Amino acid sequence: MTQFAKAHACGNDFLIVEGSFDRELAVRLCERNTGVGADGVEFLGWTGEREGVIRLANADGSIAEISGNGTRCVAAWIAYRKKAVAGDLIRLETDAGMRECTLVKAEGHRFLFSQGMGVPQVHDGEVCLSDGSVISGVVVSTGNPHFVIFVEDESFKVKGQSWQEIGKGICFHQDFPEQTNVEFVHILSKDEIEIRIFERGVGPTTSSGTGTCATAAATIARRGASPSLLVRAPGGEQRVEWAGEGMEITLTGPAELIAKGDAWL
Repeated sequence: MTQFAKAHACGNDFLIVEGSFDRELAVRLCERNTGVGADGVEFLGWTGEREGVIRLANADGSIAEISGNGTRCVAAWIAYRKKAVAGDLIRLETDAGMRECTLVKAEGHRFLFSQGMGVPQVHDGEVCLSDGSVISGVVVSTGNPHFVIFVEDESFKVKGQSWQEIGKGICFHQDFPEQTNVEFVHILSKDEIEIRIFERGVGPTTSSGTGTCATAAATIARRGASPSLLVRAPGGEQRVEWAGEGMEITLTGPAELIAKGDAWL
């Protein structure tokens, strides 16, 4: 029997298990029909009153260095457990380094956090798909890998293909032996963008914290967007602030606790 909590950040859902990392358990728990259902499992080890070490397994059992949304979901669980109030700091060590989440607001089981997401690395790239199509994009590291594509089409199509098809082709491309997250950006204004996400280890998903940061960094660096950028995804909105190269990027967004219980797996 495994005790768990479940939370989501803009529809990107995670299970939080206090205990040692277990890839096989994560796969069973994440199954939508035969398990609890989630995009991933964050395994939490406490190291202090509001501090911990987390390790993330995606739904397919692969290891992810970090999830911005997953980190925030764990922060929500800690805030709930420790009765945190606005201004309290929650520190979580991830495979991509230490991340600090500041509680902005708490209402019942709903929390709003501002979190430091490290210093993004941005450079141009391109991928040649199996049909010969060459896709230009921006390669961004936010502690994990991203390939960001700008699109004009409101349906997010690229060269006549759906973003889901293109996303899958790039995610599993030989140029990315560890696979990569793929994001598609439609610029709405200097201050606002809309995105779609094909997440490594998950597939199409409603939101991604690191993906939100990656798309914002690419849009600020390559398209001259505002350093305070609203990012819309199917699951909701998050705000990113980034002053540019060499500076830490900050993500502000919600996390909501859904349930806690025992899984008989």
